[in-house]
Amino acid sequence: MKLFLRQAHPIFCCENNYFHPPFTAGPEGCALSSAVSRQPAIFLPHGGGPCFFMDWTMGPPGTWHPTQRFLEGLAATLPAPPRAIVVVSGHWEETAFTAASAARPDLFFDYYGFPPHTYRLTWPAPGHPQLADRIAALLAQAGLPSALDPARGFDHGVFVPLKVAFPQAQIPVVPLSLSATRDPALHLAAGRALAPLRDQGILLIASGMSFHNLRAYLRPKTVDRARDFDAWLTDAVASPAPQRDALLAGWRQAPHAAFAHPREEHLIPLLVAAGAGGQAPGRRIFTDEPMGAAISAFRFDG
Repeated sequence: MKLFLRQAHPIFCCENNYFHPPFTAGPEGCALSSAVSRQPAIFLPHGGGPCFFMDWTMGPPGTWHPTQRFLEGLAATLPAPPRAIVVVSGHWEETAFTAASAARPDLFFDYYGFPPHTYRLTWPAPGHPQLADRIAALLAQAGLPSALDPARGFDHGVFVPLKVAFPQAQIPVVPLSLSATRDPALHLAAGRALAPLRDQGILLIASGMSFHNLRAYLRPKTVDRARDFDAWLTDAVASPAPQRDALLAGWRQAPHAAFAHPREEHLIPLLVAAGAGGQAPGRRIFTDEPMGAAISAFRFDG
């Protein structure tokens, strides 16, 4: 069941708009703002299905090891442990931008044909209903369609990379859907609406793949085409914000764009991260070529 919001809900207090528990509350019931570090917005590759938790057979056994090592080291690159994490997943689309508001989300095994043990994985990170409310309110205040889903769990775009990056599963996590329109400008606007969360110690993760064409992996013609698209994407991300937004909004004009993304749901999370990324250029923080296709991760600290 999804609850569509017609107006913002007053679920936060104090001038700084910090949240109720699990954030530290002061004597007046308002959360304290001490020791809060501004978090980045990061676009990361979530790999192929449950690839980090199985013996990979579609190519060399070590196909996903570099991506796994990148994810394992991600937390150490942050300015402080996040107070919460918002994850925009390429595996969830709704009519409105929808925040999962369950307090104890289940795992949603939305992959097929993998070993039986990968459907018994666990990762019991808590949700954060108040943060979900705040996300929906920020989007509504920006004039964007927003909703809550109290039943939505963690799809594999959420739990697979975060189980590697944050194995203790102690940080609250709120998944956020894409808009089913997959409109680039709309997702850049959503990122801008959510940017204030970064100042409250909340990490914004966009989970997708910078190359996602399942029919093109392990094919000779893919290597150069994927490299060309990845080089264009890296240059676009590293451009000043106005130029970056224009380039990403027009991503279909990039070299081999339709080949890299026959359907763009795995790329569009990047636009949310870029929209939330501030004015400074973004930067590539990881790249590899699993199954013969260049993929990258990008970070925005502006």
